[in-house]
Amino acid sequence: MKKIGFIPLRKGSKSIKNKNKKKMLGRPLFSWVLVEAMFSKLDEIYVFTDDEEIFEYVNKEYKWSNKVKVLERSKKSASDTASTELAMKEFVEAIKNNYDLLMLLQATSPLTTREDINKALEMINYYDSVISVVEFKRFFWKENGTPINYDYNNRPRRQEFKGTLIENGAIYLTTREQFEKTGVRVGGNIGVLKMPEETAYEIDEPNDWIVIENLLKNRLKKSKKELDKIKVVVLDVDGVFTDSSVYYDNNGEFSKKFNMKDGMGISILKEYDIEIIVITSEDSEIVRKRMGKLGIENLYMGIKDKYAFLEKLIIEKKLKRSEIAYLGDDINDYANILSCGWGICPKDAVEEIKNEADVIISKNGGNGFIRESARFILKYNERF
Repeated sequence: MKKIGFIPLRKGSKSIKNKNKKKMLGRPLFSWVLVEAMFSKLDEIYVFTDDEEIFEYVNKEYKWSNKVKVLERSKKSASDTASTELAMKEFVEAIKNNYDLLMLLQATSPLTTREDINKALEMINYYDSVISVVEFKRFFWKENGTPINYDYNNRPRRQEFKGTLIENGAIYLTTREQFEKTGVRVGGNIGVLKMPEETAYEIDEPNDWIVIENLLKNRLKKSKKELDKIKVVVLDVDGVFTDSSVYYDNNGEFSKKFNMKDGMGISILKEYDIEIIVITSEDSEIVRKRMGKLGIENLYMGIKDKYAFLEKLIIEKKLKRSEIAYLGDDINDYANILSCGWGICPKDAVEEIKNEADVIISKNGGNGFIRESARFILKYNERF
């Protein structure tokens, strides 16, 4: 049974400019649901878009996963007046109806998890379609002054009130037979997937962005609630190994400055059997040579979505985020600083990172920051 994930993205957005690719906690908005889908039981996930930047980003950034694909969306299906169903029909025609289950996932619901996706896939065995909802324990009224979901003469206590189920717009799953028959995302015998109350928020207006970003931030922080021995140290390069300065001549980049004390910090960590992983968005021969000199085998270059790639490594190496110390200094390190066991940054990191880091080292990047971080990590591990 072929299980397809479908994420439609339009280039335009009126309420929030470039909403789908705007950075939420250092990552494009759409990447939050895309990466959860990647690590779910879906077989393939398609990003369906008319945005050239997103098209290029997906093709380049997720080439390490054979599950992610991107298809061009027509202007007609991406217009302000086009329905999502029109996009779905265009999409299934583009893949020549080669699917058994089709799951519509919304980028504007970044709190969707792989667990939610997998629950829906389990439920579809008993239904023609599945829709995600949230149980709202609120009392609803009509404009004419009559209650909708309770009797005000016998007002129930909250803990006894069943509430009302509302659609949260996160997940819609349909069989091929149901979609071909009705042409709409849900129909026939419909299963209801209950998701946490916080997932009722969708990003439509600027205030929604603020609310969801804070909810997502709190969720990531829960990854570090356990206290575990640090087994792995993950590092960025620019602003961590270096002071962020890059020297160019007519041929391009020719020089970066590295600190010998930081190199010693790496050596000491390795002596204590702490694995070193370097993930950088740049692709530099200078960096490759320096990491080779330090004996760092786990070097991953040209990675912009570091959170997604680290999640891949965590699964492959059977780690927990609570066992990782992450050293970073800028926005593209944000999600990992929040979610890893210890988020560590230098004194000259950007304010957003310093506000969320667990430890701010008194040294600047490229000037003893790694060496002092190693000292902290080894002292921390002594208690274990």
